[in-house]
Amino acid sequence: MLITQAGITDGFVTALGERAAEAEKLRHLPDDTVRDLIASGFTELLVPARFGGQQAPFPDIFDPVRRLGHGCTSSAWTIGFLALHNWMLALFGEQAQQEAFGSRPFLAPAPLAPTGRGLPVDGGIRLSGRWSWATGVMHGNWIIVAALCGPDDGIYPALALLPISDVTVEDVWHTDGMRATGSNDAIATDVFVPEHRLVKVADIYAGTAPGAGLHDSATYRWPMVPALALLAAMPALGSAERVTESYAQRLAERVLPYEGVMQKDKPIAQAHLAGAQVRLRSLRGLLADTAGEIEEIVVAGDSVEKPVRAHARLAAAHIVAESRAVIGDLMGAGGASIHFLSSPMQRFKRDVDVLAGHVVFDYDTSRELAGALALGMKIPRTSMI
Repeated sequence: MLITQAGITDGFVTALGERAAEAEKLRHLPDDTVRDLIASGFTELLVPARFGGQQAPFPDIFDPVRRLGHGCTSSAWTIGFLALHNWMLALFGEQAQQEAFGSRPFLAPAPLAPTGRGLPVDGGIRLSGRWSWATGVMHGNWIIVAALCGPDDGIYPALALLPISDVTVEDVWHTDGMRATGSNDAIATDVFVPEHRLVKVADIYAGTAPGAGLHDSATYRWPMVPALALLAAMPALGSAERVTESYAQRLAERVLPYEGVMQKDKPIAQAHLAGAQVRLRSLRGLLADTAGEIEEIVVAGDSVEKPVRAHARLAAAHIVAESRAVIGDLMGAGGASIHFLSSPMQRFKRDVDVLAGHVVFDYDTSRELAGALALGMKIPRTSMI
C-alpha cells in the first residue's frame, strides 16, 4: 500500500471505488470509510499546530482530494469538505477553536447559504433557520452555518459554529448523483449561539478572519472562496482522470460490434484518448498556476485582491466544466455498455453532472465577475469571490 500524500494511500482510494455502489445506496459514507478517514489523519492536515494539527500549506489539500476522486466522486467531495472545514474552524476566534478542536476528529458540515437569521441577545444571538446541502451531516459532531445577524437596521452575514445536537436533520437527499454525500437539510430553532462562535463572512472572504492573526501561518490567510472553489473542483478533476484511464483500458479490450476490429486500432479512438489527456494536463497546470499565485501572495503577508480571487473562482469553474466535458466526450465514444449500473463510468458522470451545479461553478457568473474586475468595474458587494 503506497502513501500518496497527507495520509491518503492507494489502498484508501481503491477502497472508495469498491464501496462506491454501497455508498450510493446508503446515501452517505459507509462506516468503514469514516473509520479509514479518521485513521488516515487526513482531517488533521489543515488543523493549526497549536492544537496538535499538521498546519500544512493550504495547497497541500488539493492533490489528495483529486486522488480520492479516482475512487468515488461523492466520497472525495465529502472527505474533502470535512477536511476543509477544519481549516474553516481555524478562522474563528481562539475560544471557539479550543472548544471544537478540544475533542477530535472535528467533523462538521458547513452549508454556507445565509438562510438563517440570528437576532442579537445578551452575549450572542438566537439563531433559527434551515440550511440545505449540508454535506457530511450524517457524520457530523459540529456544524457551521451561515446566517444574517444583527438588528434589522444593521444586518451582516456571519458564520455560526454549533454542536450538531443543536440542529435536527431532515432526510431530503434523494438525487440522481452525488448521493453518497448525504447532503440533507439541517434545521435550528431559536438556538443560542455565543458571540465567540461567530465570525463575519466579510472577514473570511478577505482572509482577515480572527484565525488569520492567531496562527503564524499563511495557511489561514487564504481567502475562503478561492479555497472552497479550488478544493471543490478536485473531485471532478480526479473523476475525469479516472474515466480517461478506464476509457484507455476499454480500448484495449473492446471489439466493435459489426466491424470486428479492436477499438484501440481506430484512429478516432486514439484521438479521443489523447485529446482527453492533454485537456486534463492543462487543467492541472491551471490549478498549479492559480494556487501558486495565491500562495505566493499570502506567504508574503499581502492581501489577495478581488481580481485574483475572481480569477481563482473562474479557474475552478473552468476545471469543473472541462472535466465534465472530458467525461461526456469519452462516455459518448465508449459504447452503450458503459451505462450499465455495474460500470463505474456512469456513476462518475452522474456525480460530476450534479457536482457541476454548485453555485460556485456557475461558469457564466464566474466569467462575468472576473471580466468586470479585469476592466476595473464595480461588482455587487454580495458577489461570491
